[in-house]
Amino acid sequence: MSEKNKHPHKNGLKRGLKNRHVQLIAIAGTIGTGLFLGAGRTINLTGPSILLVYTLTGGFMYLMMRAIGEMLYYDPDQHTFINFITKYLGNGWGYFSGWSYWISLICIGMADITAVAKYVQYWFPTWPSWAIQLVFLAILSSVNLIAVRIFGEVEFWFAMIKIVAILALIATAIFMALTGFETPHGAVGLHNIFDNFSLFPNGWVSFVMAFQMVFFAYQAIEFIGITTSETANPRQVLPKAIKEIPLRIVLFYGGSLLAIMTIIPWRQLSATESPFVTVFQLAGVKWAAALINFVVLTSAASALNSALYSTGRHLYQIALETPNKLLLKLGANKLSRQHVPQNAILVSVATIALAALINVLPGVSDSFSLIAASSSGVYIAIYTLTMIAHLRYRKSEDFLSDGYLMPAYKILNPLTMVFFSFVFVTMFLQESTLKGAIGSVIWIVILGLYSQYKFKNKN
Repeated sequence: MSEKNKHPHKNGLKRGLKNRHVQLIAIAGTIGTGLFLGAGRTINLTGPSILLVYTLTGGFMYLMMRAIGEMLYYDPDQHTFINFITKYLGNGWGYFSGWSYWISLICIGMADITAVAKYVQYWFPTWPSWAIQLVFLAILSSVNLIAVRIFGEVEFWFAMIKIVAILALIATAIFMALTGFETPHGAVGLHNIFDNFSLFPNGWVSFVMAFQMVFFAYQAIEFIGITTSETANPRQVLPKAIKEIPLRIVLFYGGSLLAIMTIIPWRQLSATESPFVTVFQLAGVKWAAALINFVVLTSAASALNSALYSTGRHLYQIALETPNKLLLKLGANKLSRQHVPQNAILVSVATIALAALINVLPGVSDSFSLIAASSSGVYIAIYTLTMIAHLRYRKSEDFLSDGYLMPAYKILNPLTMVFFSFVFVTMFLQESTLKGAIGSVIWIVILGLYSQYKFKNKN
């Protein structure tokens, strides 16, 4: 590491993340917990054509990352891509995006800590959920508060567990197919995928609805961009991490889904059980359920760890750019001796800890479910604003012509925004996402108008 990279940059954060940390964090951000638990549900929805849904959605998420990557390559000192929305679309939209993104991440963190408790109770059913949540929060808070390199090291090993589980699944499928392995469902082979193939086996509506489910499986893929300001040699590390996203999508999502459907005919897959558990049980692993429970536990803990990292950095950024009395009183605009936004992280931790209380209050729990669902739609709005900011960047004097450029941006950038709009519309087609879609519209309109009014003379 060069002498320059040992010291904090102009925003105070220290470049403590190494290349191996960033590459594995990028993989972890690409692979969601939903792959291990929800793959059966998505496959049931539209059969083998789910591969097309994952590929198309992954392709557009990659294009968004190319836009973010281009702007971060130009200015790697920014500790969040939200800063570019502020810079190119004005303080109003920056304020809207900053608070919306922070609240959305808080909701994700609350969902993650609830999931962690559920997975721990698989082994210890008598342990109270609230106690498990608080213990895990305390542990992962410590990881985030000590130093960014400790966070990177923990995320590295969390990601490694997910990767090994997926590679083991793919290797199992290949072995079964090559040896003519017989399961209670019949012989293992590609015929389980291609026999009587239909693009819309359950109708085109099911195919369309699959997009929003898969889209949210990719949610948080942008997390790799948040690590840039604390990465050594960001202009070398970031392009490499983003360029490998398509390969990760094909290998981890495409490979695992192909493996599952090769072993078990897709129509016989359970929509409620993890197909990973089923596959390993068929392979003779009697403790498969416990194994996958461990994998999803570490996956949820990884997501929570990342949420604490992100919420702390975003609240720190908000406190710097649009300070208010409460944030200043809490010291959210200050860094610790380790160059970590300690107070901002602690505020975020305290907010996420409310999940322990929310889960035991039925009325509040229902309201939280609506807010969490609404945040998913708000995510789409933030992604869209990011793409608009990229278009503005391209037309600005800041444009770095020899930077890490998004290909064919004049066509692919607007096309990506059209895709995001399409996903948002699909949220209105399913009863389980309808309330969230309506809630997100209300959120966007009210906070959007307030933000524009608040900064109408400051842009």
